[in-house]
Amino acid sequence: MMRRALRLAAAAVLACAGAAAGAHNFHMGIADISYNARTGNTEIVHTYTAHDVATLLTNLYGRNFDLGQADTEAPLRRYVERQFYLEGPDGKRLPLHWVGMKADADSIVIFQEVEGKKLAPATRIHNALLVDFLPSQKNTVNLQADGPVQTLIFDQGSLDQTTR
Repeated sequence: MMRRALRLAAAAVLACAGAAAGAHNFHMGIADISYNARTGNTEIVHTYTAHDVATLLTNLYGRNFDLGQADTEAPLRRYVERQFYLEGPDGKRLPLHWVGMKADADSIVIFQEVEGKKLAPATRIHNALLVDFLPSQKNTVNLQADGPVQTLIFDQGSLDQTTR
């Protein structure tokens, strides 16, 4: 009887541990890209899960990161600038200006812009943010240009897409 109770307790613990491990199996990020007619800039706002970004930085740099601390911004910026970029129809990279970031317990928001430029049709977007670290990562980009919003999904099989 005692052995059966221990087995049931062990099974319950394993089931709970499996549920906790599976609670964050869906990894996703979202970016909104839009032209601001007032400033003449194309603005990019990325939002990612804070835990995923902190774990990524810890994995890359071998130390713990607190996303609310100032020393986090430089390594995060280097990573974002390697993994996310835009190329014009001529194949040349567009200069992305880092505006900043803000973080809370749940998410991190990253702000970038292309100064003085509206994205042309056939701009190529490369978005590999977190995809190199989390194989199941899916990044959604909502592009508001002329006409309806264009939604693009980036994952391991699709890191580069062209706007219409």
